[in-house]
Amino acid sequence: MGIALRVLAGAGGGYAVAALFTAALSLGLPMPRAEAVLTATMASFAVYAAAIVWAFAAPGVLRAWAGLAAVAAALALVLFLLQGHLP
Repeated sequence: MGIALRVLAGAGGGYAVAALFTAALSLGLPMPRAEAVLTATMASFAVYAAAIVWAFAAPGVLRAWAGLAAVAAALALVLFLLQGHLP
């Protein structure tokens, strides 16, 4: 059961982190929109791979999920702020 939860964390959680990273970076890069999206998308492959590695390298399943959730929450906050929702 632990391996299945790690696979789910790596695949699902990694995808979510990579997608949030792509969105935040494409809005934050100071270059034309098409180039920013392309650069962010290429960089997201490394983020996705790192998330998968983290899911299997974490000491426990709960820590793997918590780590991915924390990164996703931070990226969601950055994305929220970059979209103009300043406090």
